[in-house]
Amino acid sequence: MLRPHGAAGTRGAGVNQGFGGEQVRTIGADHIALREQVLNELRRRIVDGDYEQGERLTENRLADDFGVSRNPVREALRVVETEGFVEILPRRGAVVATLDDTAIRDLFAVRRQLETLAAGLAAERATEQDVERLRGLLKEAQAATEAGDFDRVAELNSALHLAVFDISGNRWLASLSGAMYHHVHWVFRVGAAQRAPHSWEEHIRVVDAIAAGDREAATEAARAHIEAAAAAALPLK
Repeated sequence: MLRPHGAAGTRGAGVNQGFGGEQVRTIGADHIALREQVLNELRRRIVDGDYEQGERLTENRLADDFGVSRNPVREALRVVETEGFVEILPRRGAVVATLDDTAIRDLFAVRRQLETLAAGLAAERATEQDVERLRGLLKEAQAATEAGDFDRVAELNSALHLAVFDISGNRWLASLSGAMYHHVHWVFRVGAAQRAPHSWEEHIRVVDAIAAGDREAATEAARAHIEAAAAAALPLK
């Protein structure tokens, strides 16, 4: 069951009374394709750690969690399995995948190539509005870090990196980054409390180089950031 964000979502079908008369809604109350809703929520709960690594996920349990039938759950499980978030094990069924050293190293190897290229292109192509957008994300991230809101910090980490991909103007980079960043978010969220202060200092250097239009400096700042993030992530496993 998903609780509504504000007054919207308490109208119409799919709204039920919860404990103490509180109104709650199920995923099935929304108008977005049900399969996509279930997929997005399942992925989010894995990435945010609501479903822990190694935890068993049965169709019945997920159907109850989301307030839907088993069919969209089954379809969503197939997708997250292909994405690497879930493994199907003999006699256990679906379990949340475990982030092992190999998976993390492979992820950072790809990030090193894609993100250095994106940062360099962004330095050449960023407008004043683009730089303002990046600096706005940095400001939000600093506030979230100081408040200890590490769920928000993780969201902003992904938002900043995806913004650089977007600003790069290379549609292939932007397309590839979308799928990759679900996993980046997952890895970052595991160690966000320890990593966040250092990460945002590194982000400032990347953004400063983009703002200066210095492709070489932006590329090197991005490379240093990815290498530092990889070094921080691997000891977690």
